[in-house]
Amino acid sequence: MPRGRFISLEGGEGVGKSTQARRLAAALQRRGLDVVLTREPGGSEGAEAIRGLLLSGAADRWTIRSEALLFAAARADHVARTIRPALEAGQWVICDRFLDSSRAYQGVGGVLADADILALHDVGSEGLLPDRTLLLRLPLGESSARASLRDEGEADRIGGRETMFHRAVAEAFERFADAEPARFHRIDADGTPEDVEARLCAALADWLV
Repeated sequence: MPRGRFISLEGGEGVGKSTQARRLAAALQRRGLDVVLTREPGGSEGAEAIRGLLLSGAADRWTIRSEALLFAAARADHVARTIRPALEAGQWVICDRFLDSSRAYQGVGGVLADADILALHDVGSEGLLPDRTLLLRLPLGESSARASLRDEGEADRIGGRETMFHRAVAEAFERFADAEPARFHRIDADGTPEDVEARLCAALADWLV
């Protein structure tokens, strides 16, 4: 059986990843594809348990190193129990965040190098990368306003960090896209949900013929 496709949606807070992951999954299903929609942190029983630890509590609940280890552990379980079996069964996997979010969020403080996070991923998830990463982009002011409206003043411990942190995250995603143009496709997240969905589908057009 042919291996399935692995697609990740990335970007900062408030750019619409979760909404567009659901819309993209539905669009692909309408084309007759067998699609698994998943998320990080989470996507398996063990990873969902770790998600609760990561996203709740005070902003300083975890050090950068312990946070990176928790994310790597959640991803290892997610990959082993959800993503790899789906791909081997020929399914298409759409993941709301994956490794690049760890690289961006845990790599911005200067405590961990990108190579450190990639090394954790090599050990935990055998270096699995998406076949294509769709990077949703908005000006920081607009994405912050959307995130605030979405969270109704109750952001999780990572989403609630200061503006400078989120600016550094956005810049990190841009560096990753510059370094891997074959994997990353930049997507303008402005406009209606239908507009953005159409751009995502266009970025997969070579697979949908």
